[in-house]
Amino acid sequence: MSDARDWAELLRWYVEMGVDEAIGEVPVDRTRLRPAQTADPTSTDRRDSPPAVARTIAPSPARAAAARPVSDATITPGLAPAGAGLANAAATLEELGRAVAAFEGCALRQTATNTVFADGNPAARLMLIGEAPGGEEDRLGKPFVGRSGQLLDRMLAAIGIDRTAAYITNVLYWRPPGNRKPTPAEIAACLPFVQRHIALVRPAVLVLCGGTAASTLLGTTEGITKLRGRWFDLAVDGLDRPVKTIATYHPSYLLRSPERKREAWRDLLTIQEELLTINKTS
Repeated sequence: MSDARDWAELLRWYVEMGVDEAIGEVPVDRTRLRPAQTADPTSTDRRDSPPAVARTIAPSPARAAAARPVSDATITPGLAPAGAGLANAAATLEELGRAVAAFEGCALRQTATNTVFADGNPAARLMLIGEAPGGEEDRLGKPFVGRSGQLLDRMLAAIGIDRTAAYITNVLYWRPPGNRKPTPAEIAACLPFVQRHIALVRPAVLVLCGGTAASTLLGTTEGITKLRGRWFDLAVDGLDRPVKTIATYHPSYLLRSPERKREAWRDLLTIQEELLTINKTS
């Protein structure tokens, strides 16, 4: 490809496919490796292994540590997650934000550009929780500012709400590489901060956007298609009463499945009705 436009198109395709993270110092052209050059993994004789290949695919120690997956075995049943003490010690949102930024118990922070804490009005009656930051959110350090965030803004505007009347965050505060699905260990590491986040905001209505947020906070294995549109009373440590909670589709899912927007619209009307009822009685 001699034309610069061809290279730009290739890079654009890489980003769309989720290839946005380098894992080695030197690229490896695997099309030039012949099967005979690959060492037998059961053999102790390494003479057939090409040294150059071994050097090019070996990441630096820092990169290897960042890329190493966290095993589910790191979650010990019956023991509080590592961040529970830090989260519960935060008496204000500012303290919680600093605790999250300093927390080293989630490996995702090592590969993320920014910690994405929250956006909107912390005094709002409506709180929304999504799954995790995407590429644009990671660059800007704010949740829901990419394509899905723009759709969320339009959805809220349809019921007369903007970011000055809502508070928005995610289950994870750091972007998973390539926007992959978070692991149970990553979710467990961040969960104490999310629960404390809810307790400090004290929302009148909590909206869980997507299956990850819904299953995590509601403690269920049911899918989002069964959970959406239903009201739950979510008990949160630090609050004297349960929070009125509803699940709905994540805006990114609606971008991929626009036929679901009709159901999401019904959820929005339900949320609007609940907020109007709360305003009348308060």
